[in-house]
Amino acid sequence: MKSFFMMVSVVATIYHATPSQTDDTPFITASNKVINKDNPAGHRWIAVSRDLEPLGFTFGAKVCIENAGDMDGIWTVQDRMNKRWTKRIDFLVNTDMKPYSTYHISCLC
Repeated sequence: MKSFFMMVSVVATIYHATPSQTDDTPFITASNKVINKDNPAGHRWIAVSRDLEPLGFTFGAKVCIENAGDMDGIWTVQDRMNKRWTKRIDFLVNTDMKPYSTYHISCLC
């Protein structure tokens, strides 16, 4: 696996594994990983906007998140956002976590 570092500033939000926020298969990511229904947040997976993929934010990439409070740390890209979004990531979280302010954060891939 190739290692490299790139700092990218993005908008970060959260999403839940529900049909209203995903598609008709909410517990399967775009990378075909199966989400634990009881604890989706335990995976520490993110979805990325498609414009980030050519920059190295591809399935399986480890991403260091900074300036996102409790969400800081290492996350893995396992999902892809709708094509309408750019310069954005979504944290996969449990349904008991309610949306919070949008963060402008830094990602290091």
